[in-house]
Amino acid sequence: MNRLFGSSKKTPKPSLNEAIASTDSRVDAIEVKIRKLDAELTRYRDQMRKMGNGPGKKAVEQRALRVLKQRKGYEAQRDHLQQQSFNMEQAQMTTENLRGVMATVDAMQTANKEMKRQYKNINVDKIEQMQDEMEDLLAQSSEVQEMLGRSYDLPDDVDEDDLAAELDALGDELAFEDEEVPSYLQEDTSVDLPE
Repeated sequence: MNRLFGSSKKTPKPSLNEAIASTDSRVDAIEVKIRKLDAELTRYRDQMRKMGNGPGKKAVEQRALRVLKQRKGYEAQRDHLQQQSFNMEQAQMTTENLRGVMATVDAMQTANKEMKRQYKNINVDKIEQMQDEMEDLLAQSSEVQEMLGRSYDLPDDVDEDDLAAELDALGDELAFEDEEVPSYLQEDTSVDLPE
């Protein structure tokens, strides 16, 4: 009945991967045929080498030419199928690249919306006010540190020359102490070290 009225079932169209696989399998089948023809040509060539000139050699030569024409036809068909497969692979790569581009664009659009939403929550005036308050607090902290660092018992009339002389004398005392090497840092000359 389906032949008479038709069928509502439609076979799904092959995917690009299926089409590439099908084309590649056809190329493989043609290459098998080409190898068989190559073997046959080799056999004819060997026969012609053994034969002398005459009608028998001409008949083998005619068969070899026919096989050679078949091989050329198969090679042309194989080359066309390989080109088709290459074109389909290029189309598949382009499709995958476009999917990647679309995913990137979608991600960028989502990020853009999120950034806009987040920036709506940011008040630049409040940030500037907070920065000013922090600057004022740091200035106040510096003033407090300065007040706490005041010296109460130092006389105001300390002579700079007297301080410099005292510093030099202190430096001489420290230099004298540095010349003495502690016992744990001195070299022990009583132990003979192997060389």
